[in-house]
Amino acid sequence: MTGWCELCGCFSAIERHHVFGGRGRRQIAEKHKMVAYICTSCHRGPNGVHNCRETDLKLKRKYQQLFEQKHTREEFMALFGRNYLTEEEGI
Repeated sequence: MTGWCELCGCFSAIERHHVFGGRGRRQIAEKHKMVAYICTSCHRGPNGVHNCRETDLKLKRKYQQLFEQKHTREEFMALFGRNYLTEEEGI
């Protein structure tokens, strides 16, 4: 698929990434639309979400903020097991 990368904004080949995957959370991520569309570099490159903790956290924080626009922090914690936001980033 070709489109815009959610992280870097480039127009390129785009891959689906479950923002909160692993430990049985993929289905939960799908249900709550926690799937990002990012370019190959931002997905699997040296600074991509699978290889760079900072990039991974950036995406997790973005999606937690989006989730908390319609749900509570407690609901997020129950589904995904941890808070990724600092007090300044919280809603």
